[in-house]
Amino acid sequence: MEIKIIGSNCKNGMQLYKMTSRAVDAIGGDIEIKKLDDNKSIQKYGVKNIPGFVINEKLVSQGKVLTEREISKMIS
Repeated sequence: MEIKIIGSNCKNGMQLYKMTSRAVDAIGGDIEIKKLDDNKSIQKYGVKNIPGFVINEKLVSQGKVLTEREISKMIS
């Protein structure tokens, strides 16, 4: 599984990365987390509000910091 956080250099993006890392550590498994902060990625995934949260090339959330529990539900 691959998770991408689009717009990771903003405050909310950093917080989302932190929550994602916690959720991934709790679940375990082969999950890769990438931080992307370029305009090409923002356009590619159609992110209108950062941060964007992409799982396996599908945009599943944007414009909010998901909780650890919400992330765990999405990736399990």
